[in-house]
Amino acid sequence: MMPNNKVYLLSLLFLALLFSSLSSIGQIVLKDKKFRVDTKIFSQTDSGTLKLDIYYSGKITETKPTVLFVFGGGFVMGHRDSKLFDQYFNTLIGHGYKVVSVDYRLGLKGKKFPSPFNTSNLKAAIDTATTDVFDATAYLLKNAKELGIDTAMIILSGSSAGAITALHADYNKRNATALSTKLPQHFQYKGVISFAGAILSYKGAPKYMIPPAPTMLFHGTADKLVPYNKVRLLNRGFFGSKYLARTFRKNGYPYYFQYVQDMGHEIAGSPMVENLPDILWFIENYIVKKKRYFMEVDFKDADKKPTFSIPPALKKR
Repeated sequence: MMPNNKVYLLSLLFLALLFSSLSSIGQIVLKDKKFRVDTKIFSQTDSGTLKLDIYYSGKITETKPTVLFVFGGGFVMGHRDSKLFDQYFNTLIGHGYKVVSVDYRLGLKGKKFPSPFNTSNLKAAIDTATTDVFDATAYLLKNAKELGIDTAMIILSGSSAGAITALHADYNKRNATALSTKLPQHFQYKGVISFAGAILSYKGAPKYMIPPAPTMLFHGTADKLVPYNKVRLLNRGFFGSKYLARTFRKNGYPYYFQYVQDMGHEIAGSPMVENLPDILWFIENYIVKKKRYFMEVDFKDADKKPTFSIPPALKKR
């Protein structure tokens, strides 16, 4: 078990390669964009300025439900304004939502590889990214009227490292951790949409003090970068979508889990192109209509082959 665990944890540094491997599923740039973009500074850190982009149609002051998006890149690279997200953002905007895509500090950039026996750098990177998402959220809440943000309808979404961060943001807020004190006590995110995410816990299996937001999980069963199920060592573990879905079902928390047979980390990007109707359906039914559904979709495309693999050099570590 230990070699596999090590591959999972070390592999996080290679999530940055994801977007170069998505040419067949993600490189769709719309010629006729429906959105406008306003850029705001939401935080000044010792590492530099953090910005967010607000994508919207019509007047920015028009109040709309908002999807707060966190990009991926293994906590070592990535950009909030990647063209890979255009179709996802454009679809959401076309259905009455605003999208806010945020910067966060890349906590593993230039840092030592995590290992099963030392995940401190990984934990610090996740905590840092989560803190920055909380700062971005606080900025939206403070400036909601000017920016047209429906503060009762802020939905988290993220890809890969961004999905990990989105899941941790809701996890920290529901458990009233020290990190979450940046936000008002009464505030909670309305939903989470995770593309190949997981939760890192130092206290055993993840538990929620109050029920989590309705959560949509996408994951490939053969993902070797972010664990599909779990990687655990004593009281510490990295718990992926399969484990989280089982936890949600056991505790009666509404969730939607689509697992794609034999696919790997491609699922960090492909749903933003291939599953847009499913995402809109989830938001409408789970979040807007507050349906208490418990859904699992076992999907396999026999004609589709994985396009992302662990670099050979990493497998030898």
